[in-house]
Amino acid sequence: MAEICKNCKTEITLNYCPGCGHPKSLKKIDGQYILQEIRGSLSLEKGFLFTIRALVVDPGGSIKGFIDEDRNRLVKPIVFLIVASLAYSILNNVFQFEDHYVTFSDKKGSATLAISKWVQENYGYANIIMALFIGIWVKLLFRKQLFNFFEILILLCFVMGMGMLIYSVFGVAQGLTHVYLMQAAVVVGFVYTTYAVGQFFDKRNPISYFKAFIAYVIGMISFSLTAIGIGMMIDWIMGN
Repeated sequence: MAEICKNCKTEITLNYCPGCGHPKSLKKIDGQYILQEIRGSLSLEKGFLFTIRALVVDPGGSIKGFIDEDRNRLVKPIVFLIVASLAYSILNNVFQFEDHYVTFSDKKGSATLAISKWVQENYGYANIIMALFIGIWVKLLFRKQLFNFFEILILLCFVMGMGMLIYSVFGVAQGLTHVYLMQAAVVVGFVYTTYAVGQFFDKRNPISYFKAFIAYVIGMISFSLTAIGIGMMIDWIMGN
């Protein structure tokens, strides 16, 4: 006897609904199902390692290809940045390699100090917010290009995700060797970001790489000043 699809009310005669493709019966939730869900959420089955390789070999071309041609070859950009930042945070908790890239000083108990501490202890997640500030400056400096702000954010999700992975690799090496390497990680991260963003817009023009570097630096400064400003405003409101 045929069953009725619970999703679209079409009659089902085989294992799947001919109307919407919904399965006749859902698979039982077990250990294998959970592992498949985790893999799917992290997009590992879509090529996380392939994405990393593409972003190392040809970052600008790979990202431009994702935007203009094929959006299935690479891991989704927001997922890539979140997973990279999560990996950074987990590895930092294990190896304790994080240097305080952004440092403020203020009286104890102030909102400015609290925001500073959060940024210092959660640099992986703060990096996601920082991408918005950097994106604004990239858009301003490359305003003659045809890419809109959201496409630039896609670019930065990939690039800054790779930055998190670069910091993670150096951090793990530092934790294992006890040789301070995080300053070198910052340099390599800056070089990679400048190269990737510059190559994305115009790989043959040296000015493109210079603009990329300036946008990244000013974006980081803007993020830091905004964090300080928000903290000071909260302190002023609380003080009054």
